[in-house]
Amino acid sequence: MATKILMPKLSDTMTEGVILKWLKKEGEKIKQGETLVEIESDKADMELEAYDSGVLRKILIPEGGHAAIGALIAIIGEAKEDISNLLTEAPSSRPSSEKIDASKNLPIQESTSGSLSAVESGSRVKASPIAKRLAAESKIELRTLIGSGPQGRIIKRDVVPLMSEKKETTKKSTVPIPSEGYRDIELSLIRKTIAKRMQESKQTVPHFYVTMEINMEQAMSFRNQLNTMTGFKIGFTDILVKAAAIILLKHPNINAAYLGNATRQFGEAHIAVAVALDDGLVTPVLRNCGQKTIPQINAELLDLVERARNRKLKPEEYQGGTFTISNLGMFGVEDFIAIVNPPEGAILAVGSIIEKPVVKDSAIVVGHTMKVTLSSDHRIIDGATAARFLQDLKLLLENPVGLLL
Repeated sequence: MATKILMPKLSDTMTEGVILKWLKKEGEKIKQGETLVEIESDKADMELEAYDSGVLRKILIPEGGHAAIGALIAIIGEAKEDISNLLTEAPSSRPSSEKIDASKNLPIQESTSGSLSAVESGSRVKASPIAKRLAAESKIELRTLIGSGPQGRIIKRDVVPLMSEKKETTKKSTVPIPSEGYRDIELSLIRKTIAKRMQESKQTVPHFYVTMEINMEQAMSFRNQLNTMTGFKIGFTDILVKAAAIILLKHPNINAAYLGNATRQFGEAHIAVAVALDDGLVTPVLRNCGQKTIPQINAELLDLVERARNRKLKPEEYQGGTFTISNLGMFGVEDFIAIVNPPEGAILAVGSIIEKPVVKDSAIVVGHTMKVTLSSDHRIIDGATAARFLQDLKLLLENPVGLLL
């Protein structure tokens, strides 16, 4: 009996998917569990496995085509099986205005420090399937690359920059720029989703903002001691996640969601952290942060960020947050305001640590301060509630020994 392959729902905000690559051709045999197709959602690139064994009888959505969730994209069946009745369900494919190129997913920053050679002691090169395919299509010799994946494995991000270089040498621009001096670029699925959700948030959520400046001298010393003692490279975001988790559990009215006729207060702090991508951002979620140590948070966050930038997050890893932190301090941003990510009740915008004159014991000395701004949903959070939350967060960061209790 023929099996229908439908466009899966890969995220809570996904409404359609784009076919990036069919890994099997029509008429080819396929076994249950084999990877059939690569799909782009609004959050990640996912590989869809075949539900059953058989022959790939029909591909209904070509590479680069868009299909709504639940739409029929392919049919697997016996070689001579009649599938005519299923073909009547075929959706119309909406092609992309330009050829889908994996280089769209290139992260803003990549690092290959400490990576190993991908060539093993034998002749085989360790590389992911996607990296091998991209290298073959662009005629890139994998043996010349240094892998940044586990055990020196070559992964997608190692190949994509070289693809861009090759394109530049053969053609100055892949998108012709009219004489008027502009070009139109189709929005990616992730950018469309961000546009829709942020517009809805600003239109429907009554935002208000509370900013507070925090003395970071003790937090900086605490971080240095942690790095020395643990051997980890702890970041300030790791410390902020832990601090926010502790304070959120004391302020359940901040660790909350608006449900229309009710407020849902959460008993655990599941903190989402904004991660910048080339065409937008995602917010992977660190769960039960109040129960984790700072080194545990550090290790988990590094893993989530790495996979977010390679669009390899699982749907459950970017859903279910109760609070979000957006840190632009590494870009030298002193302060900013962020838009609440519904149904969460609040988001914390974090600026950079600034060296500036401060008053201490009636004298002016050099200090280090950081501004944070809490954006809140006024339907469930009031100004005094937000201010008390920031007061307690400030107290904890200025006395970070409390992070170890």
